[in-house]
Amino acid sequence: MNDPTPTVSSSAEAADSSRSTADSDARSTPGAIGSSSSAASPTRSLWVILESPFSAGLMLTIGGLAAYALGAAVSQLATILIYISFAMFAGLGLDPLVRFLEKRNVKRGWGIVIVYASFAIVFVGAALLLLPAIVKQVVQFVHDIPGIVSDFRASDTYSWLIANFGDQVSTAVKDVEAFLTDPTHIAAIGGGIVQVGTSIATTLSGLIIVLVLSLYFLASLPSIKLSFNRLLPARNRAKAAEMTETIADSIGGYLIGMVILAFANSVVALALHLALGLPFPALMAALAFGITLIPLVGSVVYWVVATALALFTGWLPALIFAAVYLVYMQLEAYVLTPRVMRRAISVPGALVVIGALIGGTLLGLLGALVAIPLTASLLLIVKQVFVPRQDAKL
Repeated sequence: MNDPTPTVSSSAEAADSSRSTADSDARSTPGAIGSSSSAASPTRSLWVILESPFSAGLMLTIGGLAAYALGAAVSQLATILIYISFAMFAGLGLDPLVRFLEKRNVKRGWGIVIVYASFAIVFVGAALLLLPAIVKQVVQFVHDIPGIVSDFRASDTYSWLIANFGDQVSTAVKDVEAFLTDPTHIAAIGGGIVQVGTSIATTLSGLIIVLVLSLYFLASLPSIKLSFNRLLPARNRAKAAEMTETIADSIGGYLIGMVILAFANSVVALALHLALGLPFPALMAALAFGITLIPLVGSVVYWVVATALALFTGWLPALIFAAVYLVYMQLEAYVLTPRVMRRAISVPGALVVIGALIGGTLLGLLGALVAIPLTASLLLIVKQVFVPRQDAKL
């Protein structure tokens, strides 16, 4: 007698197979209930746009107008944004000095007063000492232009240039002399002086604004850091607080270091001009301080400019100045900079050049100054956030 169990099992398997085939056919049917909604969503959205072109065009126009209005608002507020950025960086630059005083049991408020009072005394003293000499030397330079050109023509340097480059040098000197002695150009310079006066007034008002804002930023910097960290999830606050302190210390150390190095450059320039008898020592020292604030390339630019101006005095003083200042540049690069910038985040040289070029193109001298600490901050974020996440992926 045959066992009926295999027959029942075969029937059940056949029924299950039929149900699986039916379910598969139902899923493969375009109008089936189980079809994926994600595949139909883009098609439906496209049909909505094609069926309502007026609404779609209106929304695109409103979005474009909103973007244009935002760009116009940012453009109008560019000066204010620059003031705010400069004040923030000034506050970060002075914060290490305030914290240094705090470690000596000085309250933060009194530390801020001491730091600002010290900088005010130094600034006023330097202005009273250097500004009259600089103004006098600028006036003297304008008055002595014809004599400077005549002395240059009588110098050995001019003879050497004529012997090696021909009449092109003589033509260039004549063009420069004609330009500087033309009355129409003098009138243009007079109009430029009025413009310079307006620019000086604007600059002074901007400095006052930056000074007040930096005072507020410096006083409330700890609360700003705390508020920023509280915007992040609780699990990331400890890491964010550590990175914020590192970035703040790096920016502060960098800005203080740049001022120290620029001051050292100006002292060396003043000493060389006085020792070699080069004209306008105070003016060239002030120029050295301003140019060498530009990272990486400032010293080179000043070296070229100052050497070219020293040629009007003679080839020997110019050669001595170029050689001695070049030696100082090497000393600064390998001795002073590592010591002064020990608290700043190290940035590869290529990124320094790229950051300075981009910052200088966008915001001028201010952009060149803040580009390096911003680049260092982005590099730190990449190293401590992005790279560990990539390393964790297998």
